[in-house]
Amino acid sequence: MPRFLELPRRYNAASHFIDRHIAEGRGDKIAFIDDKGSYTYAELAARVNRAGNLLKAQGVQPEQRVMLALLDGIDFPAMFFGAMKIGAVPVPVNTLLTTKDYDFFLRDSRAVLLVVSDALMEKFRPIVSDQPYLEKVLISGQVPPTVTPLPKLLAEQSDQLEAAATTPDDIGFWLYSSGSTGSPKGAMHLHGDLIHTAVLYGQEVLGIVENDVVFSAAKLFFAYGLGNAMTFPLHAGATAVLMAERPTPAAVMQRLKQHQATIFYGVPTLYAGILADQTITKESGSAKLRRCVSAGEALPEEIGKRWEKTFGVPILDGIGSTEMLHIFLSNRPDDIRYGTTGVAVPGYDLKIVNENGQEVEQGEIGELLVSGPSSAVAYWNNRAKSLATFQGPWTRTGDKYLQTKEGYYIYAGRSDDMLKVSGIWVSPFEVESALQAHPKVLEVAVVGHADNDDLIKPKAFVVLKDGVGATDALVGELQSFVKDRLAPYKYPRWIEFVSELPKTATGKIQRFKLRAQA
Repeated sequence: MPRFLELPRRYNAASHFIDRHIAEGRGDKIAFIDDKGSYTYAELAARVNRAGNLLKAQGVQPEQRVMLALLDGIDFPAMFFGAMKIGAVPVPVNTLLTTKDYDFFLRDSRAVLLVVSDALMEKFRPIVSDQPYLEKVLISGQVPPTVTPLPKLLAEQSDQLEAAATTPDDIGFWLYSSGSTGSPKGAMHLHGDLIHTAVLYGQEVLGIVENDVVFSAAKLFFAYGLGNAMTFPLHAGATAVLMAERPTPAAVMQRLKQHQATIFYGVPTLYAGILADQTITKESGSAKLRRCVSAGEALPEEIGKRWEKTFGVPILDGIGSTEMLHIFLSNRPDDIRYGTTGVAVPGYDLKIVNENGQEVEQGEIGELLVSGPSSAVAYWNNRAKSLATFQGPWTRTGDKYLQTKEGYYIYAGRSDDMLKVSGIWVSPFEVESALQAHPKVLEVAVVGHADNDDLIKPKAFVVLKDGVGATDALVGELQSFVKDRLAPYKYPRWIEFVSELPKTATGKIQRFKLRAQA
């Protein structure tokens, strides 16, 4: 059964993640380091209280939504927990989207106040005046002469604030799904969800402790990054490094080295990109690195082994989701099985079912369902999809898996990505992993494509490493490479070389876009 922590009936997440550290004597310890400076736990607590008071002064009421379109920096945790502390509902959104997307988010969430980074304001300016619910806009960073800067607004507020009398079951925040398979959906999470992931995964699996310095290439605006760089370190009393810019291999390694991070979180495409950069060596990063984590997509076995050989630190591959808030299935520091996603995180139950909802035999592919204490309660204003996803204690992941006789889970692909070739199910991820092992391949995605007889066969989109030429001979070489490793019917009948693969901001490959052009 899922393991629910015992929380008091009166519970506000900001009290645990922010205020507790002052009472425990951690006020002088560094909580965050961003591009502009460092901030102690005491400074963070004061900033959160000022943010909450500012939101109240702007007219924000309990349960109203506050949209956060913020680059990673100190204003994100301040405004996020400031909103939660007054009983309002922060809604972080992807900072890499379009004006049309932000118009949808503002209308769908009915946010009454927007906090936006100055670099993103150009995308919001055409739409903010025409919103039916939005009442106020606060800008983080440089502002026009007629606008009061956020630091001044915060400084005008009291640094004392009593937490609203919320419960663990109050809606605490929303996270929009990444939209890798369609329109984003607002997953509604509770005040109690954050501590469950921080304890069950962050503490019990990852083993984060107070003297850790963590850096997450994954940004705060989505579930993976929110835990990595905010709630996990805040639960442990650790230090988190925040970076506003895009996580290129060079920028990531520079932060790891500068701050001597002990825990690093990335996605498979970033790990592959770092390994492919010939200028990067073990000395380019942190000498104190002790844990690496991967999520977002399944980690190819070849990448995991090469990373550990190069940097001397294994990668804990896991899978989570916006709906479950963070990782619920993972490898362990003392039990790394590359090519698998490990076993269930403590407190979570898993099962694999067929199209009829019946559990499959061990070794058979089916859809993974998860039951655990951090599940979202529903999607906002989307009853049909809520009923399809949240079924009693179980949440449908949309991921295909099989379980080995030893009990480890092996990823087979998204449910809508699976291919049936010659009447047999084929996992695109299996074919991708085989191609990924070729020394000339940087990235690959496999989708289904109809042949002349309208039968579905695998097609691979391949990004080659720098300096490698795309030739017909290489197509044959890659096809033979796969045939030597997998059953013959699984090899890609077509290989198309591309400069990049379409991805969401979380690093997930958007295979539906590739299917449309296959």
